Amino acid sequence: MKQVLDLHIHSPYSRACSPQLTLTNIDKTCREKGIDIIATGDFTYPAWFKAISEQLEETFAGSGLYKLKTAPDDKIKFILSTEVALIYKDEVRARRIHLVIHAPSIEAVAKLNERLGARYNIKSDGRPILGIKAPELVRLLLDIDEHFLVYPAHIWTPWFSVFGSKSGFNTLEECFKEETENIYAYETGLSSDPEMNWRLSALDKLTLLSSSDAHSPANIGREATVMELEAPINYNQIYEVIKNHKRGGKSGIVSTIEFYPEEGMYHIDGHRDCHFSCLPEESKKLNNLCPVCKKPLVIGVLNRVVELADRPLGFKPETAASFKKIIELDKIIAEALNIKSRSSKQVQAEYQRLIVKFGSELFILLDCDLEKLKDNTDWRIIEGIRRMRSGELVINPGFDGQYGGINIFSESDKPGVSAKLEL
Repeated sequence: MKQVLDLHIHSPYSRACSPQLTLTNIDKTCREKGIDIIATGDFTYPAWFKAISEQLEETFAGSGLYKLKTAPDDKIKFILSTEVALIYKDEVRARRIHLVIHAPSIEAVAKLNERLGARYNIKSDGRPILGIKAPELVRLLLDIDEHFLVYPAHIWTPWFSVFGSKSGFNTLEECFKEETENIYAYETGLSSDPEMNWRLSALDKLTLLSSSDAHSPANIGREATVMELEAPINYNQIYEVIKNHKRGGKSGIVSTIEFYPEEGMYHIDGHRDCHFSCLPEESKKLNNLCPVCKKPLVIGVLNRVVELADRPLGFKPETAASFKKIIELDKIIAEALNIKSRSSKQVQAEYQRLIVKFGSELFILLDCDLEKLKDNTDWRIIEGIRRMRSGELVINPGFDGQYGGINIFSESDKPGVSAKLEL
């Protein structure tokens, strides 16, 4: 049974996150998007853990997956998940990294929260800041329950990741030390895609996962991982797929769904204050200094990949899963209809009409026969979907915390007046 998983989102209690991220809204959004298994996000935050405990119930006894009590069925399953920020100093320098954690049960989360709450302030934010070293956190989790999963979030992001240019490491072993053997996966992050990650052979032994890191319901599913799982689906199946790096068959990774990495906020190098950005080869010529103000450039994901890569561009491991890149449907509708905001009433009305007609956003974007769309929506929207599938796009990469621009129509062939999409 093919299942689409988004294993990293947030709650209303995380910094800069939408108050619309309620469990009810998350369930509703997943049905529209075509997501089958969704992260709860932020389970360390007391108020959110209370909501999880009260509003969700196990799909069946011991499954380790949960459903909304008020939902008509268990089509949408929740997996207990959170992201934590580790800030500490090791023998080399200060480190700032983000890790994703999945828990096998409500009881395991309660024990973890009790342990963390005794040492750290887990009430300050949905994504807590913990002054604990990465290996120590791994030991703490496995001491509570050996079926906890923990792995690097957005592994290349400059400021808060394991391989980040600002405070990261050059190898997994430097970060996790003797606990490296208990790290089974990594998250690509929005600013990198599988092809970029395949260039580092050290990642071959880990399971590549893609997730949305959504801070609002609209962004759920912008990245996801497709797995083949057997009914009845449970947490242990997902755990085994990730731990054992399984591919295909009755249980394994099928593919990933990817954001265009150039749209990510840290894809290339640059200095936002000076409106300057460049590719790695130019940064090298500039000694990584902004030519406008002479301050250091923020070194992006692409540059960091090039620095650590031990394989050429285009290399693909034999065991690698396939992937497809998408642009969210409401963004396509907005640009095609020349409307500035993806959240406008006209865009959302057309979005909902298409979902009712065809079932889910991911089906429309990736699998629906375009001929079947012809009598059901504007030709410009169909052309937008076609161009997304073929990669016929106008791309301006993101840098230094600024989202990139991915446009379907160029200025010369855009239908109507140019419109800049709001992210």
